[in-house]
Amino acid sequence: MHPVNSAPSDEFARLYRNHHGWLVQMLRRRLNGDAENAADLAHDTFERVMRNELHTPLTEPRGFLTTIAKRLLIDQFRRCAIEQAFLETLMSREEEFAPSPETQVLVIEALDAVCRMLEQLPPRVRKVFVLAQVEGLPYQRIAHTLNISVQAVQRDITKAWQHCYQVLYT
Repeated sequence: MHPVNSAPSDEFARLYRNHHGWLVQMLRRRLNGDAENAADLAHDTFERVMRNELHTPLTEPRGFLTTIAKRLLIDQFRRCAIEQAFLETLMSREEEFAPSPETQVLVIEALDAVCRMLEQLPPRVRKVFVLAQVEGLPYQRIAHTLNISVQAVQRDITKAWQHCYQVLYT
């Protein structure tokens, strides 16, 4: 986590003062009136702006803020979907195998990180990787399913693993 500059620049203060209310209202509309979540996302948006320290005035501040807020909203929706799928899976299992609430949070965070990592891959590479690693299909079957060569499957798997390594160790 990066330290937050405790004395925000004049440009940031002006941006916040002029656009915070507008951003909260825009997010509230997108969230079907959920004012609390809208306020949290607006806060997260401005926190991200502050962490990146504006050095020049923005020509399109609302567009800039909207882009950041939409990305945060997408992240939130993805995380909720992951959490819901995980909880549904837990509900279908016997109660004696239920992990603790702390373990559930850790699993959801790990699943979210894996999903974010996979989303960064090109579509075919992601598909090949999921078919091999999640579905357990052999390379020959993946090649046949996607109408590509086995060598292309091998290259895509290599690209996917390189990406995973890069994300984890850089």
